[in-house]
Amino acid sequence: MSETPAASNSSASTRSEAIFSGAHLIGIGGAGMSGIARILLARHVPVSGSDAKESPTVLALRAQGARIGIGHRAANLDLLDSPPAVVVVSSAIREDNPELARARARGITVLHRSEALAALMTGHQVACIAGTHGKTSTTSMLTVALQHCRLDPSFAIGGDLNESGSNAHHGSGGVFVAEADESDGSFLAFSPSVAVVTNVEADHLDHHGTVDAYVAVFDEFVRRIEPGGVLIACADDPGSAALAERAEQAGVRVRRYGFTANGPDDALAAGFTPTGGTSDERAGGSELTLRVDGVDLALRVAVPGEHMALDAVAALLAGLELGAPREGLIEGLAAFGGVRRRFEFKGRSGQIRVYDDYAHNPTKVSAQLKATRLVAGQGRLLVVFQPHLYSRTRDFAAEFGASLSLADEVIVLDVYGAREEPIPEVTGKLVADAVDLPADRVHYEPGFDRIPDLVADLVGDGDLVLTMGAGDVTSLGREIIAALDRRATRAGIG
Repeated sequence: MSETPAASNSSASTRSEAIFSGAHLIGIGGAGMSGIARILLARHVPVSGSDAKESPTVLALRAQGARIGIGHRAANLDLLDSPPAVVVVSSAIREDNPELARARARGITVLHRSEALAALMTGHQVACIAGTHGKTSTTSMLTVALQHCRLDPSFAIGGDLNESGSNAHHGSGGVFVAEADESDGSFLAFSPSVAVVTNVEADHLDHHGTVDAYVAVFDEFVRRIEPGGVLIACADDPGSAALAERAEQAGVRVRRYGFTANGPDDALAAGFTPTGGTSDERAGGSELTLRVDGVDLALRVAVPGEHMALDAVAALLAGLELGAPREGLIEGLAAFGGVRRRFEFKGRSGQIRVYDDYAHNPTKVSAQLKATRLVAGQGRLLVVFQPHLYSRTRDFAAEFGASLSLADEVIVLDVYGAREEPIPEVTGKLVADAVDLPADRVHYEPGFDRIPDLVADLVGDGDLVLTMGAGDVTSLGREIIAALDRRATRAGIG
């Protein structure tokens, strides 16, 4: 869809209420859509949907009672016993989609995914986590910490929690925690009482057009905070810090966190110390000292990286604003086991470990590589990076190259276009050419099927391999391990 969902009003609220009579979700297997489906099914709402192909997510939703057709066709709107009251779409669904076209012809209410999620939030105390990057991890940390406090929040996250294996849940408590997506402005459908903004950096210019427009949408999001609510902002990030200043001038209560936070209501971090992990799955973490509300605290995080530690501080402040007990939150954050595709351990072959990460923004790539370097120890770090979106690759190739230069060896795949059509001469080579490493340690390889054997030829015992990107690069982890195993078998026979 081309439009950005508008801020809610009385008519929008009335339209949203219709979702509880029955809903059809186009692209139901996607991360955001499947979460909405799970919550609706838990509330005993009739749900149908469609997706391009079968997947574990589709199978799980069918097991919960959803009726799902494979392939997009108008007849999918007839899967329920009675016509759906609402059809839910994401920004990726085009106007010529046959299901959407039939819904409009029939006069069925069409809701953007964010409007549907906003309807599910009704009657809850809402916490929304936004930012250019870090929002999935922060949302997940807050959710797990609240669960540890036995508050049973409802939640909708852009990734699956390692603890539950799910990205959404209909809880019995009065709190709803949601990841808020700024990429298409859809987070403007929400009106949280607690809003977290981890950072604001130029991104998603394919939708917003300019950096100024991208920054402005965060200001509009802050204006959506309920009266008496709070903005929690990272003092260390220039974009988030500037947003906090503007919010305060507009009368919004602000709490900051970070190593440079210095207000009486802020969370001042200090003493960041990396710690070793006890297994490959928990390959390292960190400890922080904090001063919050005049009290000195020790915060332990089981996932590696300073950026993850700061995400945990944001989650702590949000949990406190939601009324959760401080000690319970701290214990819950220490127990947080991570999110799938966020430095997820895929396996090992001998002394070579393979991880996968979703990072697709230059700053997040840099932060994750710094954290991974600590885990790699004395071994070399090889990164297999897949650029995501032609426009992002064109606009930030130099920044990606600088970030990837933190590795010892880099393989760059071709661009994963996702929703975009190719742009002439924009390929992964733009990123590879920008990496500041010796030429024999940077490889542009557009042949996806050649990657596993190339990795096997490049790494040795003690090295760490990290596949990275928001596309299908995640599927390479197991194939790389298999290629390493084959190499080890040949060496043993030889």
